[in-house]
Amino acid sequence: MLTGSRTTFKVRQMLPDIKERMLSQTGVNARSRDVFGLRCLPGECVLQRAVMVRKKLSAREGRGWLSGTLFCTHFRVAFVPQDSPKPDDNADPVLLGDHDVALASIEKVVVVGPNRTKLVTPNSSLKFTPEELVLYCRDMRVICFLFDRLTPDAQVIEITYTIAKTYQPPKPGSVLSFQNAALGSVEMKQFLSNRRRDAHMNWFESASDWEQELERCGATSWRVSSVNDRFEMSTSLSRFIVVPQKVFDTELKKSFAHFNEGRIPRWCWRHPRGSDLLRMSSFQNNIYHEKDDIRNLEMVLFGCQSSLCVVVELGEELPSPADIQLAHGRLRALCLGDISTSVSVPDDKWLSTLESTHWLDYIRSCLRKASEVACLLRSGHLTVALQEADDRDMSCVVSSLVQVMCDPHCRTQHGFQGLVQKEWVMGGHRFYSRINYHRDNDKEESPVFLLFLDCVWQLWSQYPSRFQLTDDFLLALHDSIQLPLFSTFLANCQRERCKRSQNLGQSYTPVNGWRDVLHSDSSSDPCDPPLPPVWDWSLQYSKQRQDRFTQPVAPTPPLQPLLNGNLNTNPDTHRLADTIPGSVFLLSRGSFSCPANLLPWRSSSSSSSGVYKKSHRRAPSSENVPGLERLLKAWALTEFPQSLTSTSGPQGPLDPYEPLLPLLMGPCMGIWRECYLRGALHAQAFSHPISSNHLHPVERLAQEVQQLKDKLAQVSTSTEPSTITGEARRTDTNLNQNTNNGTFLFPASRPQGPGAPRVAPAPTSTNHQTSRGPPPVSAPPSRPGNKDTGGSNKHTFLFGHSSVPDARPEQRYYPAASNAKLPKSNGPSLAS
Repeated sequence: MLTGSRTTFKVRQMLPDIKERMLSQTGVNARSRDVFGLRCLPGECVLQRAVMVRKKLSAREGRGWLSGTLFCTHFRVAFVPQDSPKPDDNADPVLLGDHDVALASIEKVVVVGPNRTKLVTPNSSLKFTPEELVLYCRDMRVICFLFDRLTPDAQVIEITYTIAKTYQPPKPGSVLSFQNAALGSVEMKQFLSNRRRDAHMNWFESASDWEQELERCGATSWRVSSVNDRFEMSTSLSRFIVVPQKVFDTELKKSFAHFNEGRIPRWCWRHPRGSDLLRMSSFQNNIYHEKDDIRNLEMVLFGCQSSLCVVVELGEELPSPADIQLAHGRLRALCLGDISTSVSVPDDKWLSTLESTHWLDYIRSCLRKASEVACLLRSGHLTVALQEADDRDMSCVVSSLVQVMCDPHCRTQHGFQGLVQKEWVMGGHRFYSRINYHRDNDKEESPVFLLFLDCVWQLWSQYPSRFQLTDDFLLALHDSIQLPLFSTFLANCQRERCKRSQNLGQSYTPVNGWRDVLHSDSSSDPCDPPLPPVWDWSLQYSKQRQDRFTQPVAPTPPLQPLLNGNLNTNPDTHRLADTIPGSVFLLSRGSFSCPANLLPWRSSSSSSSGVYKKSHRRAPSSENVPGLERLLKAWALTEFPQSLTSTSGPQGPLDPYEPLLPLLMGPCMGIWRECYLRGALHAQAFSHPISSNHLHPVERLAQEVQQLKDKLAQVSTSTEPSTITGEARRTDTNLNQNTNNGTFLFPASRPQGPGAPRVAPAPTSTNHQTSRGPPPVSAPPSRPGNKDTGGSNKHTFLFGHSSVPDARPEQRYYPAASNAKLPKSNGPSLAS
């Protein structure tokens, strides 16, 4: 508490600020866009400001301190640098500046004083004048502000209290008030209503959008169905779904009841070799299957392939939403720490604690399953159906990763945005429940989408030159999820989005049937502001920041779509023809099987009639095994040795449509440092400017490890300067693999540039190989099995690959399913 003359002096200092707040509440600042150098949004009010404040810059921002003025409005905490140019009043409004943080993104406020720290809440009382202000954000940023000695104490105390009382933990009322603060003014509503959507990406909101995707993939045997146009068949599916041409809507309606939540098998993507990727939920076992229903179900499940279907079960191997939530919570606690309680993990236990979070294990399992599916689709002439209990979480992750691995279009910015629209937004992922903006249902909260972004970052770090989008784009998308301002994340399905926008009016004509009648924007409910999509990046970031979202890549050669047939010349993949037509296999835990109860209608029919009787053929010999097993064996035994024995560099350009199989061994998995560690390294210690140029202990430890590696490489070069021998590589490999559960600070270095030779050069201090070098030519190739990739070998890099070129073919991951024996299908042909 402040007493005596000091109180009177500070009250006099506070009068100009109180007058400013009163004027802003009366609407003066609502018409002004420049308030003390701060570019305000229409209707935005400045609640408090503090002069002569320094912001601590992160490593990504160049380190050091930046002087300026700190503002708090009813929407954001803004920082305006001292030498920043005057804002242009004629420019379009930007929600957040480069140094701003939204109030909805703040998780807690901590102040630092003389030899003390305190967590500030709306009901807190400060008995000291803060010297530093630390904001912990939900997107794992930690923003530090240092108050100068010349900063008035009244401004310091007032802006601290204002931020603590304004950010408030999210709840239904606070989220709506936050949206109104940012977008609720008349000017912003008019501005957003006149915004045009990006015409370069596919939004998948109309039948023509889906037809455009079918044409791009060459899937001419599929069609767009509007059977769910009024969301009567399934409330969680989109209005338009893609089904085989030979299935009519009248027959398709009978299939919805056989699947959980009515999520029938539907088309997602077609591989250039002719395979189709489908998604579906689990079967309803208590449904009576009529003969007509069985025929329709078979046609929907097999799609346009008449011989083979592989059902990939996702529930047994992949983490549950509860597991993901627990792992992410542990990762947050580890990376952010808490200076208010002075509780942090010791440096010698940090890496082992990282392993115990299981976050990287879950990323590894998702990438492994997507790699198996990508290898299956590469063969052609089969249908791969991803099955999950509700088909709204991990199926979104795996289907999206498969397309990122196999389709170069999905590795561009617009292609990736369209992929998220197709598989997540229109696919019915429960964004609203999983993100839990209101914090009203913690049981449903789970960052499944953030897990997917981390998986994509792992692929990008291993194949950076094959991606047009950059890690800046992934980081921007990661941060945007924490803002409850975008229609992309504020609903669980398309039906809820249409309901909010009052877009459910229907009209019927004999020719077109039921069609939507578009209403005029949000005039039907003027209380709720119009919410823009997250892909409108100019609302969030400056032009300079958006330019870092993409990088130039080599143009992808045009592909003639494979409409019918199979152009694969590999004789081993033609063994698929040996499979009995109508065969259905289950891929689970890296092995194939054909359980009798895989398809409920087949098991029920076999018990009541003789239609689907099991075949009692003798097990096939190793020379005549079905094509699925030989497919994965051929991929590992033909591609792998060729890349190892090649000593003349790359053999021409790589096929852009070959899947980007990631490296899943422990030392190859890195932590997304730019995302998870951007706040920890400069917030847990070294708050004072005198230490701004000092390295964090973890960074110093990483430099020491790198120096030791360089010295070891110099010693090995001096002992054997002539050539690289197998013994030298084995010695260097043992240095990285001396323990089964070790964790590494830096990944092993790779040759720089896309045209780097496949055989490692002689190890030097600047370019040396550790465990990533290929084995000797004479040595037999070793393939990591399922036990090695996901079991005891759990090495982890603290710092991910920052500028690593493409992973080479010899470093691919080969699924453990290649050693699995596939039985002959016991299922009969399709019902006629």
